[in-house]
Amino acid sequence: MKDKRVVERLELREKKTGKGRMIVFSPKTCRLIKRYLEEERANANNNEPLFLSQKGGPISRQHAYYILNQAARYAGITERIGTHSLRKTFGYFAYKQGTDLAMIQKLLNHSSQAETLRYIGITQEQMDQAMMKLDL
Repeated sequence: MKDKRVVERLELREKKTGKGRMIVFSPKTCRLIKRYLEEERANANNNEPLFLSQKGGPISRQHAYYILNQAARYAGITERIGTHSLRKTFGYFAYKQGTDLAMIQKLLNHSSQAETLRYIGITQEQMDQAMMKLDL
């Protein structure tokens, strides 16, 4: 991290399946990570985790959950949320913004589009209403 380069892609390995996949950061996320590195981690080494615990190691899943809930409270969200909530919300808003369902399915690593629709909470009634609005 000393050279302050911010990667635009990161390979993650899913804990449940062991599958690796690349994720891409938006330009805004890259800028925020770069600013974080410059302001908070000026002396960091390239082989250190991006976010450190108080002991200098990687943060735990529980600590990430705590940080996420603190940020949610700061934003005025009172219910408890977790990383799974973020994943579902990402899928839902990607769908609402017009992202192709097949793409969302791939991004969420689901085996079918029906699974993706259930996961993000899109009902048959909502799909029917959308179809009724089309003038074909």
